[in-house]
Amino acid sequence: QVQLVESGGGLVQPGGSLLLSCVASVREIAAMGWFRQAPGNRRELVASITYYGRTDYADFAKGRFTISRDNAKTTAFLQMNNLKPEDTAVYYCNADYMYTGGSRSIWGQGTRVTVSS
Repeated sequence: QVQLVESGGGLVQPGGSLLLSCVASVREIAAMGWFRQAPGNRRELVASITYYGRTDYADFAKGRFTISRDNAKTTAFLQMNNLKPEDTAVYYCNADYMYTGGSRSIWGQGTRVTVSS
């Protein structure tokens, strides 16, 4: 079964840090990314990373968040520093699953991040 499993969310005070992890159940993964969705808002891109390590960040993430992948390319991480209350959201992992003849986008179940004092 092709799936992504996220972990690492939780409650943190403003200015704190969290490390999110996303593990894919298959190796045929190209790009991976993190999205977030706050109540009443659209899901938005936080950061993405290609198979070869090229990264891209939303403006709000630049300088505070870092996306990375392990050597096996099946796990993505999102290091979040200097968290703000407006970072409160459910964070979703996304990946491009490659199979013979095509590809499809897969999503994790989400991990909740709450930034509050």
